[in-house]
Amino acid sequence: MRAEVHEVGKGIYLVHGQHTNWVILKDGDAVTLVDTGYPGDRPGLLDSLAEVGSSPEAVAAVLITHAHNDHLGSAEYLRDTHGTPVYLHEAEVPHARREFLQQVSVGAVLRNAWRPGVVPWLVHVLRVGGTEQHPVIAPEAFPVADGPLDLPGRPVPVHTPGHTDGHTVYHLPDAGIVISGDALVSGHRTARLTGPQLLPDMFHHERSRAVESLGVIETLDGDVLLPGHGPVHRGSVAAAARQARERAV
Repeated sequence: MRAEVHEVGKGIYLVHGQHTNWVILKDGDAVTLVDTGYPGDRPGLLDSLAEVGSSPEAVAAVLITHAHNDHLGSAEYLRDTHGTPVYLHEAEVPHARREFLQQVSVGAVLRNAWRPGVVPWLVHVLRVGGTEQHPVIAPEAFPVADGPLDLPGRPVPVHTPGHTDGHTVYHLPDAGIVISGDALVSGHRTARLTGPQLLPDMFHHERSRAVESLGVIETLDGDVLLPGHGPVHRGSVAAAARQARERAV
């Protein structure tokens, strides 16, 4: 399956892989890569870099929203092969090393197999290596405590725990864009809703904190949402977060 690359702002690309997204932030020859898809998305990931006129060697850093297999898939490959630093929130660093795993278990998925879309999604996950573990051997916490990172796109990390302890969204204030990972999505194969929403409950490590983190996203100025799952959402990010919170009640 070929990844779909969509330019959503100057040098800002949302890429749809196999039911998960990643983002490319391009500044001249250098790029920041936010998330990396499933392990099976690697050919699409590399193709997407080429499509925007870049390459793995030009990736200044990989930023991870959270260390689930469908976002971490090629992070260690880039670190090991090209020396690319992999940055996460400090609470997510041990998760990326797989000192523990805050991810829905196969058993929990099977207990929810009666829900529409769950079985086809699970079959897909198995096909693209979603149950494989690809820990990052040497992940790093963000090099600055707060404010923009000195990377292409100047992303600002914002801690949004709940989906995992160290889940982080990335704000691009000058572009009015929020890269929301799984803290706020616009669709999922196992969800009945479309538009801004939380993922189904089984995917969250602490659902109550995930709901609280929608309030954090609500404070971010932006009119374009780039989620970890689903299409780009255009319109007030604050309004999207409010809608998701109302739907979660």
